[in-house]
Amino acid sequence: MRHAKKRMQLGRFTSWHDATIKSLAKNMVICQSIKTTLIRAKASKQMIEKLITLSKKNTLFARRQAQRVLGEHKLVNLLFNEIGPRFAGRSSGFTRIIPLGRRRGDNAEMAIFELTELKKKEPKKVKKGKEDKIQPAPETKEVGQDKAALEPKKETKIPAKDNPTDEKKPQKKFMGGLRTIFRKKSDSL
Repeated sequence: MRHAKKRMQLGRFTSWHDATIKSLAKNMVICQSIKTTLIRAKASKQMIEKLITLSKKNTLFARRQAQRVLGEHKLVNLLFNEIGPRFAGRSSGFTRIIPLGRRRGDNAEMAIFELTELKKKEPKKVKKGKEDKIQPAPETKEVGQDKAALEPKKETKIPAKDNPTDEKKPQKKFMGGLRTIFRKKSDSL
């Protein structure tokens, strides 16, 4: 009899089921927010909650247990160095499932599965060329001021010095670009 053996089958064999759950766990560590079906999100939630609980302990044994699930050292380091400290003050509730509606093709319920505390995105850096183009809005002045004060001041532009290095830049070779395509991708996320 199968007493206390309840789990979400996902319509798969045992090995296929385990591989699906591990794959979702890996993607959650990398992306921290994924779009998947509602059933898969519910099935993998338990595994991801356990991994984050392990990352809060930060012991060698905990790292080895996480390695069994994730399978890559970089993912284990990411989990223990970035995600674990984020949830140090929390005892549970590390993930959330946000329903999206039904998928058009097969009418499966979709959901966004994400960590409750996402990594904060840094603001994009503005390039130097774009800073010059941005001008502040003109200030409004009172009616009683004279016309000379209302006219914009003329700016004198200083001509840039000609550098011989700027004039002649080496062009990229066609064959040099092919090397980057066929480069071995080792230790990349």
